Amino acid sequence: MILVTGAAGFIGSKIAQKLNDLSYKTLTIDNLSTGFRNNIPEDTIFIEGNCGEKTIIDKLNSYPIKGIIHVAGQSSGEVSFEDPEYDLVSNTLSTLHLLNFALENNIKNFVFASTMSVYGDKINLPVSEDMLTIPKSFYACGKLATENYLRIYSELGINTTSLRLFNVYGPGQNMKNLKQGMLSIFLAQAIEKDKITVKGSGKRFRDFVYIDDVVDSFLLSYFNENYKGYETYNVCNGNPIYIDSMITDMLNILNKVVLIEYKDNTPGDQFGIYGTDKKIRKNLDWKPKIDFESGLKKMVNWAIENK
Repeated sequence: MILVTGAAGFIGSKIAQKLNDLSYKTLTIDNLSTGFRNNIPEDTIFIEGNCGEKTIIDKLNSYPIKGIIHVAGQSSGEVSFEDPEYDLVSNTLSTLHLLNFALENNIKNFVFASTMSVYGDKINLPVSEDMLTIPKSFYACGKLATENYLRIYSELGINTTSLRLFNVYGPGQNMKNLKQGMLSIFLAQAIEKDKITVKGSGKRFRDFVYIDDVVDSFLLSYFNENYKGYETYNVCNGNPIYIDSMITDMLNILNKVVLIEYKDNTPGDQFGIYGTDKKIRKNLDWKPKIDFESGLKKMVNWAIENK
């Protein structure tokens, strides 16, 4: 049995479903703060609660867990400034509890959803895994601290991997949460409000990676039998997508004209970032299969059908 935390959410639900399709038994912990119960795959056992609470982690002792994929957690830089303590508990303390559980139960495989936010703003792009990390948000600080916990626990016998996810998008993303997921926020606003509010410059840029490719990165990391120790990988497309250009392409697919309003940046926002995927290509034979143009069409069409 594999524990996939956060399976009520966008990424976790897709990972759990893929594992179920491959005939693996799955279990999840989710507090339903930003996810939805109906996202949890039918065959996945559900424990409702916070991974940052030891009493919830103790419930795992009833199950024969062989590995952990930890996706659950607060995932908004903006929210991390509103409640830094919750962010710390949700992302860092939760992982510490799970690592202790893994150590006590001789669980050897542990994959963690980290973030490109750990890099901060860089002049030299694209970013690679060996670059200096200077986080700009409490969210990124917590993720970076967690990566170091994983590194230390790997020395105690757990094979740990941190996947630095860039901007994940695709069908199934939470369109109600307007504080997380740049593309989903703009798409929801365009469909529901006929107005897009851009917090920051339209000249900013991001590296968007499609959900199916992200799921593949987790499974390749988890099932990498040749690996022992600790590793960090960028999960990215390797191409900068400019915000103004992204909005234009999205509205063209929607065949819609909307008002675009620009406001001040959110706290801790990175101006522009994209990564290199050379390391994960070499070590795990992973590469993105969905280019941004194709992925954007898939997501917009899904949003139209499900609005």
